[in-house]
Amino acid sequence: MAAYLLRRILYGVLILLGVNLLTFVLFFAVNTPDDIARLNIGGKRVTQDAIENWKVQHGYDRPLVWNAGATGLGAVTHTIFWERSVGLFLFDFGASDSGRDIGHEIGQRIGPSIALQLPVFVLTILVSVVFSLAVVFFRGTYLDFWGVVLCVVMLSISALFYIIAGQWLFSKTLRVVPVAGFAEGLGLVKFLILPVVISLISRLGADARLYRAIFLEELSRDYVRTARAKGLSEQVVLFKHVLRNAMIPIITNTFTVFPILFLGSLVFESFFGIPGLGSYTIEAIGAQDFAIVRTMVFLGTVLYVLGYLLADVAYTIADPRVRLA
Repeated sequence: MAAYLLRRILYGVLILLGVNLLTFVLFFAVNTPDDIARLNIGGKRVTQDAIENWKVQHGYDRPLVWNAGATGLGAVTHTIFWERSVGLFLFDFGASDSGRDIGHEIGQRIGPSIALQLPVFVLTILVSVVFSLAVVFFRGTYLDFWGVVLCVVMLSISALFYIIAGQWLFSKTLRVVPVAGFAEGLGLVKFLILPVVISLISRLGADARLYRAIFLEELSRDYVRTARAKGLSEQVVLFKHVLRNAMIPIITNTFTVFPILFLGSLVFESFFGIPGLGSYTIEAIGAQDFAIVRTMVFLGTVLYVLGYLLADVAYTIADPRVRLA
């Protein structure tokens, strides 16, 4: 297993290298350092001297990938690519194009993102699995039919509709929760209730329908017929045998949202005024702060690799028949 994990880590490093290089190429293929300077200074009629001064202050005055004027390793290290992209592997995020410390900003904002996404992460798993098992238990009945209809309706509606409708109903009309905002300590609960519930509803339809299909497929297996032949009740068959054998696809689906747990939700944080990493990314995109956007893309890739690595380990815990060689 150690050899397998080491191999997956090496694969992850290669993926990070590829994504980092591709991101760098895409960003600087669209915008030159002069364009970035002009965007941050503001306005199109900016003097070339002002552009050059800004580039010197923010480290954009060096060549992109090869510094012909330097000697030795300086030809590689005294470049924008080395200073802006290679440092990410050491989690040295540097400064944003506006001059603020990206690492400090991430440290300040990761807490609100986790405060929002952690309850959503846990509740989505529990509610989706329980709802799916209940629908499967009553398969072929009206409860099964209307459960599937409800799932299709929920996954067909955009999350933006849930956000706007929820804010109008519970904040504007009933006034039971604030429209938006954030607070420290226990005061944050009242600000998180609505986005957590809306996030759960917006994801419940797709997850519950997927899990229902997985459970129904498991019910056709030979081990289920054997368990029933032994006289086991339907509840025991579903909750002990079917659920256990369906854990592999559930784990896979669960860990695909692992980056969102840390990086936050772009839409929800922006609409509900939560100062997390999601809103931080949206603000950077709006301001065309490419240093922040590159950093968030890199962190997202790191978390995806970590998520799938954890999923591989969880497979062996959920099903001992799985062996990592």
